[in-house]
Amino acid sequence: MDRRQTSRIAKVATFLATILLFCGQASAEDDAQELAKKLSNPIASLISVPFQFNYDSGYGPNDGNKAYVNVQPVIPFSLNADWNLISRTILPVAWQEDIAGPSGDQFGLGDTTQSLFFSPARPTQSGLIWGVGPAFLLPTATDDLLGGGKWGAGPTAVVLKQSGGWTVGMLANHIWSFAGDSERPDVNSTFLQPFVSYTTKDAWTFTLNTESTYNWEAEEWSVPINFQIAKLLVIDKQPISLFAGIRYWAESPESGPDGFGVRTGITFLFPKK
Repeated sequence: MDRRQTSRIAKVATFLATILLFCGQASAEDDAQELAKKLSNPIASLISVPFQFNYDSGYGPNDGNKAYVNVQPVIPFSLNADWNLISRTILPVAWQEDIAGPSGDQFGLGDTTQSLFFSPARPTQSGLIWGVGPAFLLPTATDDLLGGGKWGAGPTAVVLKQSGGWTVGMLANHIWSFAGDSERPDVNSTFLQPFVSYTTKDAWTFTLNTESTYNWEAEEWSVPINFQIAKLLVIDKQPISLFAGIRYWAESPESGPDGFGVRTGITFLFPKK
């Protein structure tokens, strides 16, 4: 075995040891499981900034591809002793190829979805956590094929219950367009996200959900089924969550994706001191 091979093996061993050290550090944190459980709650009183990478294929007659990163900051505000306001933003940064036949490549921002939830500061007596408020669609896309060119708004709501390591709930919204490019199709869509997750004592989280959308204008469903595994780590006192998963498109429009897709990413957490 030459010196270069020995050096490479040493580097790999050091890397693996570092990863194990980080995992052990996270497990040693008393509140690691609680932080991980809060990530399963879309309206938790916790600042988090996920960067979620997605990849899907099979778009249109040319089997186009799309890769995008959703930047999804969640910022809670305390209104008073009884109520919180939680801001949830989804801003996609996308690259795509031939998603509408031989349409070439596009790269840039997609449309932004901004939700605001008014939520009680404490769960109900039965343990339910809920929030309601408005959702807005903002035409921030930098290319016509990256967005719909419409302003939209509608109601959104979430309800969930956490017991032990389990979290079960649903998030939903409905958005109608009210302004924008008159030559683009109107937006009239319902989004449904039922979810169930389990968080272990050493801060592993296993999640199953769908992120289904029904387009009332086209009368078409998009139904991806997602399975994801996440691990909460603490690195130099900074909690983060690493996650990865797969999805299967159980239903999608003829022009939409099909088969399997992937998701991976990182979430930065900023718990209150």
